[in-house]
Amino acid sequence: MSEQQTQSEQQGRARRRGEQGERHVVIVGAGMAGVQTAVALREQGFAGPVTVLGAEPHQPYDRPPLSKAVLLGKAEGSAFDIDFEALGIGLHLGREVTGVRPADHELDTAAGPVPYDVLVLATGAEPIRLPGAEGVPGVHLLRTLDDAARLRPVLAAQHDIVVVGAGWIGAEFATAAREAGCAVTVVEAAGRPLAGALPEEVAAPMAAWYADCGAVLRLHARVEHVEPGAVVLADGTRLPAGAVVVGIGARPATAWLAGSGIELGAHREVVADDHLRASAPDVYAVGDCASFPSGRYGERLLVHHWDNALQGPRTVAANIIGEEPAAYDPVPYFWSEQFGRFVQYAGHHTPDDELVWRGDPTGAAWSVCWLRDGALAAVLAVGRPRDLAQGRKLIEAGTHLDPTSAADPSVPLKKAAL
Repeated sequence: MSEQQTQSEQQGRARRRGEQGERHVVIVGAGMAGVQTAVALREQGFAGPVTVLGAEPHQPYDRPPLSKAVLLGKAEGSAFDIDFEALGIGLHLGREVTGVRPADHELDTAAGPVPYDVLVLATGAEPIRLPGAEGVPGVHLLRTLDDAARLRPVLAAQHDIVVVGAGWIGAEFATAAREAGCAVTVVEAAGRPLAGALPEEVAAPMAAWYADCGAVLRLHARVEHVEPGAVVLADGTRLPAGAVVVGIGARPATAWLAGSGIELGAHREVVADDHLRASAPDVYAVGDCASFPSGRYGERLLVHHWDNALQGPRTVAANIIGEEPAAYDPVPYFWSEQFGRFVQYAGHHTPDDELVWRGDPTGAAWSVCWLRDGALAAVLAVGRPRDLAQGRKLIEAGTHLDPTSAADPSVPLKKAAL
């Protein structure tokens, strides 16, 4: 590229930034996706006003430590190390948004309307509540800093705890509760843990992890109702419970968008395009509250994980500034620390993909690969971070693998590439 071309591109960027400079960007949601969008705007040169509206009163914070260090009292909080004032970002906390009128470019809040030129929806997800358990003393969720604060004395008192749901959050909380010395029973309606995330043959070996940690796992156990001090199952079993923690999933926090005309999908998520634009003009959606079309996987993805909330904001910021970024099509990634094991997953699999084992699932370290038409589509790694790191790059490159080599845990995954 010539010096003249470089200067021309720089001048073009500067012109676009100048044109965008006076536009007011309002971000609804002060979690990872919302905060990172604000930071990315400044990092990419946006000079106009940026406002972040957060429903919670707390300084914006990271959520993963809530089920670990914060819950166990090893950390008081997990606030982001960001100087919002220095960045010129207006931060308004305890400000719940109740509606949006796209035609007027205005948000509705209890404190009055908030006008915007560009709107970013980053409201995340909210936990699904157990029907009939609302208002029952001793029933908890674990999604916010306040939730963790309410649960800390429960763990400190070493109550008998019943966890409803053997998903990611249920397993992580059970791990922390056992570390705190609590007796823990986990009840799961399905026949295996992580039933909504992994196929039976992969998830079934994980059931033994609960016993290894001293927790009781009851499968095919449906909750009939919760009463003070107990959980009653559909078969009549009554489980004593000093506290009940519900971890049965989450859904996009989009109820406030009802009547706005902004398109929502099958899971009530904001339907975004491949540049994370919502259906209304000048509106973007990012993080847990939005789905996007994946060219890599040929379907629309709704990703409720930290890495998506970190990566998506860069695309949103570039679009707002006018940099014409590439389509947003990441390799989804997440991790979970449970029962002394580090579990990582990258990619996206379907029931039709070919399953390839790497190692013995009854052992301390093993992996699973999913191949789609010979190409690596996803990898799950338990105690094998190198498999995950190599697998993620192979997925990004669309690399085909030799199934025989991939099944040999002594062979580095990248060496199985064809």
